[in-house]
Amino acid sequence: MKTFIVAGGVLAASLMLGGCASNLGGDVYTRDQARTVQTVRMGTVESVRAVQIEGTKTVVGPAAGAAVGGIAGSTIGGGRGSAVATVIGAVAGGMAGAAAEEGITRRQGVEITVREDDGQLRAYVQEVSDGQLFAPGDRVRILTVNGTSRVTR
Repeated sequence: MKTFIVAGGVLAASLMLGGCASNLGGDVYTRDQARTVQTVRMGTVESVRAVQIEGTKTVVGPAAGAAVGGIAGSTIGGGRGSAVATVIGAVAGGMAGAAAEEGITRRQGVEITVREDDGQLRAYVQEVSDGQLFAPGDRVRILTVNGTSRVTR
């Protein structure tokens, strides 16, 4: 029965962490951005560089990890030994959960440096999207809504 509880906790933690992942690609809009007027600027890609977008660091990962670690630790020993194992399991689980959340939500990104038609040179970072590969010399649109910009073709 205890194995079933631990396995269920691990599954729940995985589902919670997966739900934290957001898409930062140029072709994904939040609900707040949909049907909102956007400013459109044109430009030419100067350079493209692969980058890594750091994962999220919320309380969900450590909390889920601590819960699972505490449950797993409570299955070890009995009496005071079980209480100590529960605390150690919760601390270790919390640390593992934080690392897991950041790793699961980490994304491959691209830094696109654009010479805009007004002469400004600006860099934009966004998640790599299947249909949005950029190369120097490409003509692109820069769409900005509510202070958030994205580069598209």
